[in-house]
Amino acid sequence: MEMNIAIVGAGAAAVGLLDALAATAGRPGAITVFEPSPHLWRGRPYGPDLDTVLVNTPPAIMSIRHLDFGHYATWLGARGTAHLDERLGQPLVPRALYGEYLAHTAEAALATLREDGWRVRIVTARVTGMARSTATTWSLRTEDGQGYEAGHVALCVGGGTPQDLYGLGGAPGFVDDPYPLARTLDRIPSGSDIAVIGSGLTAVDVVVSLAARGHTGPITLLSRSGVLPHVWQRPVGHRPQHVTAERVAALHRRHGVVTLDDLIALLRAELAEAGEDFDAFVAELLATETEDPVRRLRAQLAAVDDSRIGRRVLQETAHSVGPYAWRLLPQPDRLRLGQHFRTATSLASPMVPVNAATVMRLLDSGQLTVTAGVRKIEAADGVFRVYGDAGDRTSDVVVNAVNPPQGAIPRQAGQLVTALLADGSAALHPAGGLLPADPRLHVVGDLAGGGSFITSSIAGIAAQAARVAQAIVTDQD
Repeated sequence: MEMNIAIVGAGAAAVGLLDALAATAGRPGAITVFEPSPHLWRGRPYGPDLDTVLVNTPPAIMSIRHLDFGHYATWLGARGTAHLDERLGQPLVPRALYGEYLAHTAEAALATLREDGWRVRIVTARVTGMARSTATTWSLRTEDGQGYEAGHVALCVGGGTPQDLYGLGGAPGFVDDPYPLARTLDRIPSGSDIAVIGSGLTAVDVVVSLAARGHTGPITLLSRSGVLPHVWQRPVGHRPQHVTAERVAALHRRHGVVTLDDLIALLRAELAEAGEDFDAFVAELLATETEDPVRRLRAQLAAVDDSRIGRRVLQETAHSVGPYAWRLLPQPDRLRLGQHFRTATSLASPMVPVNAATVMRLLDSGQLTVTAGVRKIEAADGVFRVYGDAGDRTSDVVVNAVNPPQGAIPRQAGQLVTALLADGSAALHPAGGLLPADPRLHVVGDLAGGGSFITSSIAGIAAQAARVAQAIVTDQD
């Protein structure tokens, strides 16, 4: 029987899957990609936006081709010269330019597939429902009432959008979703008092873009924890020798389980081999949520060239080894890690030095402040009143920069997910995300259930895509 694949969504996850399918030997068939957005292959994060909205990761771990660490850097080539972060020694380009890389990779994959005999089409409509029609066939329905058939379906619908934690939706001056910043920041008067809910990478994007546009009013980051992202350090070329998927797999084969203490032992061995003090490193990490954020940011900017590998190893392996190790951890160890949520996400999703320097400058000037212990925000009489541990204050504008939780269901996929749950084709994971109940239904990206609380990286998405491509092709045998 001819292979017939439906890919729902056309962002980075779909690009990784198409690229992996193009490289995987298999009998040609048909591929249908469903995507209503005019910005094919870019998804929400990498569409047209301000040049200040940067890719927050060095090129070596932004390749959408699994295990080909030079794929993106090779495509970037001389284009990266104009976007060099001198502190990092790496090109950090606007996300819209990275979107061009994704589009180029997708088009190249489609060309290869067509040359190999695959029939590929793009349907510019949203999939709103799907169900099993036979034991080997899915029936999909789009919002315009059209029906389609497929043997395998891959959900590549992207991540969720920010939650409205304080019920401010609809209030004048409230920006519920900041992206694209080119649109939302145009509506904000340059002298207004701005409160940004959140202190992660989205909040950093907002602050840096406001500064680039010449905003003169005060900016406050409102956060329950007050923790800012860590800062990337200049790459030193170290490849982990102990904290690897192979070592984790060996532990699992030997003991039938992998514990958090096992992973700590691997990290301890990694640092010991490099002559570094493990206990001092852990103490530094544990201070993340209690140390003054301004002092910590200043120290991290000064340590961009520090040769110690500890943070570098954790930042790399959180995405390359972490998703695999997480699935093997006992539930008590997962809960133990979850107690350090803010530290883990700050470490695993650091900001680039060029943005960190801008944030530091604004903090030093007093234009930017970080306020922890926020309890409530209310809209009243044309302003927003913020209630926190340090007292109450008011703002003219509130920008919602809360990062959506891992496994959040995107609004545009809500109807489709509801149909899958009602049909019994999938179930919600207790910690978020979707678990397929059928081997011919696949999820690539943040919607995949069973993952850790750390948002999927491009490297993690590429790995998922490669596994799904292999599973689809193997089903032909």
